[in-house]
Amino acid sequence: MRKALFAALLLCFAALGMAQEERRVLFVGNSYVYTNDLPRLVENIAASMGDRLSCTSNAPGGCTLQQHCQNQSMTLIRQGGWDFVVLQEQSQRPSFPQAQVEVEVFPFAERLVDSVYANNPCCEPMFFMTWGHKYGDAGNAPYFPVLGTYEGMDSMLCERYTYMARSFDASLCPVGCVFLYLRENHADIDVYSPDNSHPSLAGSYAAACAFYVLFFHRDPDSIAFSATLPEATARTIRSAVRSVVFDSLAAWQRPEPQVSVAATMPDDSTALFTASVQHADSLMWHFGDGSDTTAAASLTSVLHRYSEPGTYDVTIVARRHCLAATDTTSVTIVAETPVSIASQSFSVVSVSPNPTADRLTVSLPGRGRVALALYSIEGKLLVLQATDASGSADLALGHLPAGVYLLRVALPDETLVRKVVISRQR
Repeated sequence: MRKALFAALLLCFAALGMAQEERRVLFVGNSYVYTNDLPRLVENIAASMGDRLSCTSNAPGGCTLQQHCQNQSMTLIRQGGWDFVVLQEQSQRPSFPQAQVEVEVFPFAERLVDSVYANNPCCEPMFFMTWGHKYGDAGNAPYFPVLGTYEGMDSMLCERYTYMARSFDASLCPVGCVFLYLRENHADIDVYSPDNSHPSLAGSYAAACAFYVLFFHRDPDSIAFSATLPEATARTIRSAVRSVVFDSLAAWQRPEPQVSVAATMPDDSTALFTASVQHADSLMWHFGDGSDTTAAASLTSVLHRYSEPGTYDVTIVARRHCLAATDTTSVTIVAETPVSIASQSFSVVSVSPNPTADRLTVSLPGRGRVALALYSIEGKLLVLQATDASGSADLALGHLPAGVYLLRVALPDETLVRKVVISRQR
């Protein structure tokens, strides 16, 4: 009985694991997508690995990203519910001269990515890096000579797709790089159809393997589906995808948030938390005493006063879209009660001009890191700035209304407070 129950539990956990692997993908492209039915190839590869994948596509022949901004692709994107949206430009456009690409490609690529995030906050937009034509683009070479060879055209496509992914916060499926690897290392595998532009079945299979790796982060050498290709050919293609894509996953994925936090103690009841943040839009601070605060990612220093002594675990969460990273530190508070700001001395710091109209200069002693915090008379934090305690620091106050404020200067060994008056002549 126990063995049967244990086996049933294992099956349940296995089923849950399988459910977690399900993905919904929208392909936005053209004939490079529908040739050999690329979405179906990716589905078959996923099925061979025990993963579930559902692909939808809108891929009219020759369609550009500009046209996709006005056709059914936008309707599909706005429906939401996608895990990935793959974006592929017409095969030649991204390789054209820079000035032309900046007008005809980049604005529409950005618009599509923005629409993806607006309607699918947890979706991962992904650009489909295509490849140079087998012998280059002879038709456009007279106007842009670099396109006259495969190498020249392919390098332009690689450069522009890489730029779009990095600039517009998207991942990149480097199918063009896989084609280059196969051309250079396995020239017997022809990744082109007879028109020297569209992919052969081997080329589409290479693309499908690359997308599968980026969708599921799994080693392509284990893929069991060969798409009617000779097994030796399929195995060589999978090995190429492993070398180009799987072995460098981080290079092709949109960057994830990164955060670390450190704490200093300006006084016995106050902690200054300073974060190092990358690739985040917002920060959530959990101070361990039941209070939280949310801030823009640019506000990387937070001053927090504790009302009771004790040791507190403090967690910072950095977010962008549905991506998140966390870090934790701890602080020990020894003061029985907060230090009253009214009793603070201000002898070592000068503030001028005071009153001021729009800018305050604070002279600082050379005693390490300092936090400047401006509060309303009701105690609301309005301005927070961290700097080195040497020379002087300027606070821009032009956005605040005229009135009386409190400036709190947290030095490494003491906290100082002074009244500041903002006055503007009419």
